[in-house]
Amino acid sequence: MPYSHHSHSGSFCRHAKGTLEEVVQEAIKQDFKVFGLSEHAPRYRQQDLYPEESDLTPADLDTIFNSYLDEAHRLRSLHSHQISLPIGIETDLISPLDLAGLTTLLEKEGDRIDYVVGSLHHVNEIPLDFDRETFEKALQSFAPPPSTSSSSTSTSSSSSNPMTLLLRSYFESQHTLLQQIQPEVIGHFDLVRLWNPQLKFTDHEGVWEKIERNVKFAIGYGAMFELNAAAFRKGWKEAYPAWDVLELIISLNGRLCLSDDSHGPLAVGLNYHLLRAYLLEHNVKEIWSLHLDLSSSVVAPSGRATPRRVQGNWWEDPFWSSRS
Repeated sequence: MPYSHHSHSGSFCRHAKGTLEEVVQEAIKQDFKVFGLSEHAPRYRQQDLYPEESDLTPADLDTIFNSYLDEAHRLRSLHSHQISLPIGIETDLISPLDLAGLTTLLEKEGDRIDYVVGSLHHVNEIPLDFDRETFEKALQSFAPPPSTSSSSTSTSSSSSNPMTLLLRSYFESQHTLLQQIQPEVIGHFDLVRLWNPQLKFTDHEGVWEKIERNVKFAIGYGAMFELNAAAFRKGWKEAYPAWDVLELIISLNGRLCLSDDSHGPLAVGLNYHLLRAYLLEHNVKEIWSLHLDLSSSVVAPSGRATPRRVQGNWWEDPFWSSRS
């Protein structure tokens, strides 16, 4: 104890800090038992690179990701007696090229990738979590054209409300990602309400039905849903997912795992005390973690890491006494 299944480093992610080795060393220092490495998948169009990547090309991202795999495996060999380091990849779905490229990458490097974090960060090819202004652009991309007639502007909110349409699109894309990749870990399930943490999905027609469908599908193939502590540093009072979605997952006997979504050594384990309190508040008694058996011939869809229930009362582990 404890566990994290989602992390980044400045070595391979330009909006993160520190080196991958520093991240691993900090996880060891904090007595993490399992610390998943999950740098971002390459993107395949120049327009999909972030501003800090303006000097790079999609080919550069591919080279960087291969360098990440090399370094991650070096660190795992070096520290295997101290910590379990599943080596993963975090997805996105901006255009169909992303899932096609990821599928090819998993086929090519499948023996070096243990698991997939299935995350969505874009809608209508616009980032949701870059900043609030960019999120508003994504929202406005669903607004009806200004030239609509009076008859069309009087349509119900279910067919014209930009937020409703954005939410539907988000969870439809998430479903496509789940179907095609079947990631072992579902990343920040409700990131779509990052800038609106009080948003109620049930206020938007047709959205909750898509959420239920996605949760049931992911449970059906054995996925774990991460409880992501990064929401606290974003100003939330809950983790991702918030309680409405978490309650649904629990009611359907879904598997829950922990993640810090750290972007450098200073964020390793950050706000885990709040994550513990959040889970205890909602009486979460069972969590899961990826188990890595390098000698096993039984593999998960994208690698060798398989979910395993954490034994005992997770909240009583000595790790938590050091959290403040």
